[in-house]
Amino acid sequence: MKKIDIHTHIMPEKIPNWFQKFGYGEFIHLEHHKPCCARMIKGDKVFREVEENCWDAGVRMKEMDQTDVTVQVLSTIPVLFNYWAKPEHGLETARFFNDHMATCVDLHPERFMAIGTVPMQDMDMAIREMERCVKELKMPGLEIGSNINGKNLSDPVFHPFWEAAEELGCALFVHPWEMMGENDMMKYWLPWLVGMPAETARAIASMIFGGIFTKYPKLRVAFAHGGGSFPFTIGRIEHGFNVRPDLCAIDNPTNPREYLGKFWIDALVHDPKALEYVVDVMGHDKVCMGSDYPFPLGEHVPGKLIESMDFSNDLKEALLWNNAMQWLGKH
Repeated sequence: MKKIDIHTHIMPEKIPNWFQKFGYGEFIHLEHHKPCCARMIKGDKVFREVEENCWDAGVRMKEMDQTDVTVQVLSTIPVLFNYWAKPEHGLETARFFNDHMATCVDLHPERFMAIGTVPMQDMDMAIREMERCVKELKMPGLEIGSNINGKNLSDPVFHPFWEAAEELGCALFVHPWEMMGENDMMKYWLPWLVGMPAETARAIASMIFGGIFTKYPKLRVAFAHGGGSFPFTIGRIEHGFNVRPDLCAIDNPTNPREYLGKFWIDALVHDPKALEYVVDVMGHDKVCMGSDYPFPLGEHVPGKLIESMDFSNDLKEALLWNNAMQWLGKH
């Protein structure tokens, strides 16, 4: 069966030192201190070490062949969103990353698709770059964060963005970042283990309660990491909506459960019972293979969990390929 991985991250091998150029912030650049490996420098401090599969398309394709992945959907690493930067600097960095991903696709169109990044701190610039990604770079969509500098995705400031995405047919992939409470739980890697699932649930619930899926019904939105904790708390969310509509239903009178099946999630849950559950709850046609390649928290053999399940071949084919193509508008 063909496999498309909707959740993979890439960065250029050489990134300008924007920290020096702009004179502030935590812009990332790479320090290639030894072969096949580099340090990500955040501002002027070491952030993490990455390997060549983070930037080298040849290495990626070799590893894709080893795990039978047909196509990767490339997206930037959330630490490169730069939403905190001055808008014009956010636009400059986004364009740089988008041009790099577009080049990867141009060189290897059978193996890669790409979804762009935009400066969400400025709606005019974000929409303009979205239009460039879709119309000029021929990208099927964008990746955005689960909140924008602390603002939930339901905030009215983002309505023009949703409207433009709907009009352009631009698919959206929402990835957690800037996890709430992060500074209170740095020990044990909890921001990644606990904060990220909560962030994704925050994004989904915000869009539901804010009426985004009602106002813009043609939006095609997918959420990372199996929808985070949302699928497992939908009962609680619905119950809260029913017992305290004065708090929950202030912007949207529709029961949250009615939105199941209206958006996609990736299948990155690392547990067979969890996968069975999310496929059942979220919809057989709304779960897509996504591995978080090339990072440690990802599925190291993309699609292995799906392939191991006692699912019909038709369902496996949907999860490994067809659902993703629907989300991307490529069906």
